[in-house]
Amino acid sequence: MIILGIDPGFERLGIAILEKNSGDKKEKVLFSKCFYTSAKLEFSERLVLIGKEVKSIIKEFKPDILSIETLFLTTNHKTVMHVAEARGVVIYEASCRGLKIFEASPPQIKIATTGYGKANKEQIMKMVKILVDINQNKTHPNNNSMVKESDDELDAIAIALTAFAYIKKM
Repeated sequence: MIILGIDPGFERLGIAILEKNSGDKKEKVLFSKCFYTSAKLEFSERLVLIGKEVKSIIKEFKPDILSIETLFLTTNHKTVMHVAEARGVVIYEASCRGLKIFEASPPQIKIATTGYGKANKEQIMKMVKILVDINQNKTHPNNNSMVKESDDELDAIAIALTAFAYIKKM
């Protein structure tokens, strides 16, 4: 099974592709990146770029499921609205391509990666590196992109891991 994990945002979008086959002990990170859009662009242009990037990733890796983080409320309502719109574009692109959609809340992600629903960011990042095979020296054969360790990428990996954890329970 291949899962596309997305850490939603409109300035930075964490993207990860994880795969796990029946004989695998760990999920494998096939690809991860942080996709950036420029603040100099109109917001609508940024959404178009996000949609094109997600469409391209889906076309290349052919995932079965999109795992995306749900929103949590903050005091900055403008930011929340923009992230919600970016999430909508991602969900739309995935739905148009027949992916099943799995939405993970922050507590679900914390439980799936650390076993503790109030884990902090450092605990999650540490566990993600333990739970999956991340080969830092390996480039993807089709696009020469290195698997990195930015917070956004690791968040996307954690979000994909959450889908694997909850799908096992279903």
